[in-house]
Amino acid sequence: MSGDFQLQRDSFGHLVFITADGGVHPDVSAARAFPITAPSESVAIIGRDGHEMVWIPQLDTLSAETRLLVEEELQTREFMPEIRRVSSVSGYATPCTWQVETDRGATSFVLNTEEDIRRLTAPALLIVDNRGIQFLIRDRNALDDTSRRILDRFL
Repeated sequence: MSGDFQLQRDSFGHLVFITADGGVHPDVSAARAFPITAPSESVAIIGRDGHEMVWIPQLDTLSAETRLLVEEELQTREFMPEIRRVSSVSGYATPCTWQVETDRGATSFVLNTEEDIRRLTAPALLIVDNRGIQFLIRDRNALDDTSRRILDRFL
């Protein structure tokens, strides 16, 4: 797969797609088809016009350099902090404020309704705060006892 195309950054830091025959397509982006359930599978490189330039079934089929560029691009596009611990909630009636520890540090958010906690493929959950930010709990069973107890009150 990595021989079919190349990726590089231009002087502005934008991703440039180069086809096997030397065609240059500036300012492309990367998008995952299944960012939560299969983050290293099914990635598309998308041109400025929104059309797919190439489909990458598995990121591990790419060269290390190309894979790094794709992963960097995906990180700038996707912002979904992963909750590692629920420290406290202001109450068990919504709306309420949650104090959490994520993979990006401690933060707080307001949960408007219990329906804003969405069940994904078990045991994952997606929590959407009052500003529309999505927080991922990849495995609710791996959380500490306090976090699981708090979460169970809302499920």
